[in-house]
Parts: sequence; C-alpha cells; structure tokens
Amino acid sequence: MFASQVIQLCMIQRIQTIWLFLASVAIFALFLFPYLQYADLGGIGKALKVTGRYSGLDGREVLEEFFLLQTIATTLLGVFPIYIIFLFRNRKRQSLLTLLNAVLLLLFGAWLYASAIAALAESNQKLSASNIGLGFVLISISIIFLFMALGGIRKDEKLIQSADRLR
Repeated sequence: MFASQVIQLCMIQRIQTIWLFLASVAIFALFLFPYLQYADLGGIGKALKVTGRYSGLDGREVLEEFFLLQTIATTLLGVFPIYIIFLFRNRKRQSLLTLLNAVLLLLFGAWLYASAIAALAESNQKLSASNIGLGFVLISISIIFLFMALGGIRKDEKLIQSADRLR
C-alpha cells in the first residue's frame, strides 16, 4: 500500500513542474536581456533592464540608474512559480496561485511598458518595434508557460477525481 501511495504522489506532479520551472527561468532571464533599447538625443545607445538604465560607452555597459523596485518585483515573480511547484498536494491552491502569477506578470508587463514610454519620452521618441527588447517577449513566454502549467494541473485534478470514483 505504501509503495502505491509513493508512486501516486510522484505521478501527480508531472508536466506542470517543467512548465512552472520554465516560467521561472523566463522571468529570471529578464535580468540578462533588456526590455527596451534606444539611442538618446546625443546618439548614445541606451538599454532598460529590470535592474536599471544602462548606456553603452566604449563597448561596455555602464549603469546609470538602478531600478530597485523592478529588481525586487522580478525576483519575487521569478521565485513564485518555484514555490507553486511545491504545492502539488493542494492542486486547487496551486492552480489559483498559478493564475495569480499570470495576472501579476501582466501587471508587471504594464509597469515595464510605462517605464519604457517614460524613458523614450525623455529623448522625444515613441515606442516602436525596433525599440522593443527581448524582455517584453520573455514576459509573454512566461505567461504562456504558466497557462500550460495550469492545464497540466487541471488534467491531474481530473485524473485524481476519476481515480477516486473507481475506488
């Protein structure tokens, strides 16, 4: 009896672990890739990452301004899917928190969008496809991963319910 319970616990948490982990990796990748790239009025290349505003001088990135709140928010949003993985015994809470994480990522994306618009307004530019960095794409990818994990969680819930009916 004990061995079957161990196997059942291992079977319950399947593909959604991978999707939640990939969502977390995509969020943490925001530390590496800018969400906005542009040239200021003097022609100096600039980039916005969640850690701050960078300018390119002599082939090096120089931090001009540190974004503490965006750094903290990115860290929390990246750790959240890892936390959700360990809630596999409570699938209802796991699915609710996965949905909450997706909504928080949408709000975070809106915050990054507002930051991008404000940075471009300082140099009299408008947001265009040529300015958008990989960071905005990573947010979308992580939301997709979260919804794929949500689908896996719901499939597991249905599987457990059907197994309970057979007993």
